[in-house]
Amino acid sequence: MKVFRAETAQHDTYEEIVSLLRGGGVIAFPTDTSYGLGADPFNGSAVDRIYTIKGRPETKPILLLVDSLAMAEQLTEPTDIFCQVTKAFWPGPLTVITRAASSLGANVTAGTNTIGLRWPIARFATKLVECFRNPITATSANRSGMPSAVTADDVRRQLDDSVDALVDGGLLPSAVGSTLLDVTLDPPVLLREGPLTFETLANFFGGRIRRLVS
Repeated sequence: MKVFRAETAQHDTYEEIVSLLRGGGVIAFPTDTSYGLGADPFNGSAVDRIYTIKGRPETKPILLLVDSLAMAEQLTEPTDIFCQVTKAFWPGPLTVITRAASSLGANVTAGTNTIGLRWPIARFATKLVECFRNPITATSANRSGMPSAVTADDVRRQLDDSVDALVDGGLLPSAVGSTLLDVTLDPPVLLREGPLTFETLANFFGGRIRRLVS
């Protein structure tokens, strides 16, 4: 496993990582909340590796990072609610669950026909997507059922050498992960509260939002 440092990454660093991703590799890298597992979502073998690395049930979709609303709109059927909430809170730690475009494989959507999308604020993650010129997976870099990794050492302890590269971004801010909002439903449903709070979203939607009932 090759290790890179996010704060010292130069053009050749990004090019090396992009080449790895295009070859079907899987990396662990810092996002704006915790460490994520990055791969090419259009490479079925790479996506299958993520499920194996995490021990993740294949019934759970894998979220994708984008670097613009235009990229996001190529991956979904944008609704008015999707456009409103993403324009208000992206870039930032908000993952929006929306209808998936037909171009996305069933192993990414887990057969749900939905996809989670986020435009991160983290410099390294955004720059990597920009260099890759396509979305990148970013499901959390941890074993399924274990706490999210907020340091490179957390990634190593849980995943050992199962990833091809690790980008060390130091201590990250949130073991909870990003806020998770499902806009395929009306009113939208908060599936997970993260850095963006329920109260903030409730104010934005004028109260027309629900929490997930467990």
